[in-house]
Amino acid sequence: MISEHAPASRAELAALLAESAQSISAILDAEYPTPASRSYLHPVLGALSAGPGVITELNERFETLVSRPLPATPAGLFTVASVAAALGWLTESLAELTTTVDQICTKAGISDTPPADPPVQGAEELGFPFSAAELDAIHTAAQAAGLSAGQYVELLSLSLLADSRIADACAEICDGLLDDARCVRGEASDHLWTAAGSDSLPTLVRTLLARMEAGE
Repeated sequence: MISEHAPASRAELAALLAESAQSISAILDAEYPTPASRSYLHPVLGALSAGPGVITELNERFETLVSRPLPATPAGLFTVASVAAALGWLTESLAELTTTVDQICTKAGISDTPPADPPVQGAEELGFPFSAAELDAIHTAAQAAGLSAGQYVELLSLSLLADSRIADACAEICDGLLDDARCVRGEASDHLWTAAGSDSLPTLVRTLLARMEAGE
């Protein structure tokens, strides 16, 4: 645990980065009890429920880092930049996930009004080569959600895609934080913070800059 009243050692800074990575990785394994009527949202509800708590943790670590005395050492500044990049990236990714979930709910027509019985569809109408058992499971889940089988498959596909995106983001942020932790911990890594150019920046910062340049 880093004290708010004493400069942090390299070991403490590296541990903070590793702990941040561990917190973010927990999002990937988070589960949330999903009612049958909303089963198409199951892939994303774990991350959606766990994400805000992880952002709070990262923000608290960041505030501890920048509290007095300020981390004026190269390793300290390097760590601040890494945590700030992780916090910003995760916040943006969870905002995108929230927007996607809102869109899925809108498509599902979620309201307090009980849905009408959905029409029955066959495998040909769904456009996928489902087996008989899979088709039966889809119809059962769709009926519980008050949707047609086609609507259910569409919404579940959107949820799975959103889950894949947040999982990829979390994995990349974790890898970046762990890379930066190794840099901070390494005794021969001072050149990373004194070199000119982007090579002196944390992994996450370099990744975000590369993405910004690619999007221009």
